[in-house]
Amino acid sequence: MEKRVYGLVGVGSYMSNWNADFTGRPKSISDGGIFGSDKALKYSVKNYWVQLGEKVLYYKSFIIPKKGDDKEKLQPRDLIERYHEIFETELTDKTSSKEVLKHLFSAVDVLNFGATFAVKKQNISLTGVVQIGQGHNKYEESEVEVQDILSPFRNSKKGNADASSLGKKIVSNEAHYLYPFSVNPHHYDEYIPLIEGFEGYTVEAYEKLREGFLRGATALNTNSKAGCENEFALFVTCVAGSRLYLPQLDAYVKVTQADNGKVTYDCDALSSFLESVQTEIESIELFYNPYRIHVTHMPDFITTRHLYTNEVLT
Repeated sequence: MEKRVYGLVGVGSYMSNWNADFTGRPKSISDGGIFGSDKALKYSVKNYWVQLGEKVLYYKSFIIPKKGDDKEKLQPRDLIERYHEIFETELTDKTSSKEVLKHLFSAVDVLNFGATFAVKKQNISLTGVVQIGQGHNKYEESEVEVQDILSPFRNSKKGNADASSLGKKIVSNEAHYLYPFSVNPHHYDEYIPLIEGFEGYTVEAYEKLREGFLRGATALNTNSKAGCENEFALFVTCVAGSRLYLPQLDAYVKVTQADNGKVTYDCDALSSFLESVQTEIESIELFYNPYRIHVTHMPDFITTRHLYTNEVLT
């Protein structure tokens, strides 16, 4: 792949919690504004890839050891154990860095997001081709809701062990997270002459990334994520050889509630900005859910598609 790509991924959260902090509340900055970390979006994409049977290295999996102090206790695999599981090979002190790199680049998450691999005489750091910013909630009317939950079991460690324990589920009534991202396919070019058969970042890897950006949040249907869904995605592809470098695009978009009940993505500022650099842009593709989302003020030279069916919208 030769062309750089910039864009946005919008995730809607309806009576759910897209990304909680350690207290269980939606993550927030000092002024109270809600945001989702880049790790939350990456996890949803990696989870989607795992469901499709793709090779994903940086993903939690479990093991029950047969030896040691933790014998027969369920625990997450460490990085070396995960490496063994995914690549079906042993990592020893004699393993060459070329072999490790070849294995790492065969994992779709590493090929997109990079890796920090510091184990057994290997200290490899790969800056990812894909960089994702923080996903700020653009909807100003968001409120945090706290639900009390009654457990069917008593807590035997408390004095009132004859009563069922209580828990809490914390959600936002509605939030719309907008993530900026960039794709620089030349980040891995320096490794091409070092690894036999390695061609750098590929169109195939990018297509898998796009699919994850379009479906990952909706596919992540856990208890706290039920109600979170993909609703907006923008892909701005630069012409080959362009020296155009774009800033994070989320600052140019506003999200409000329309009178018809739909959520409005106001792209007036974004449209003006993209039109000013149109000569450096090969194509712009916009995906959204037309039954939930209304997009305004997008330029005429973009292709607009139904997020779930890929049908061209007019």
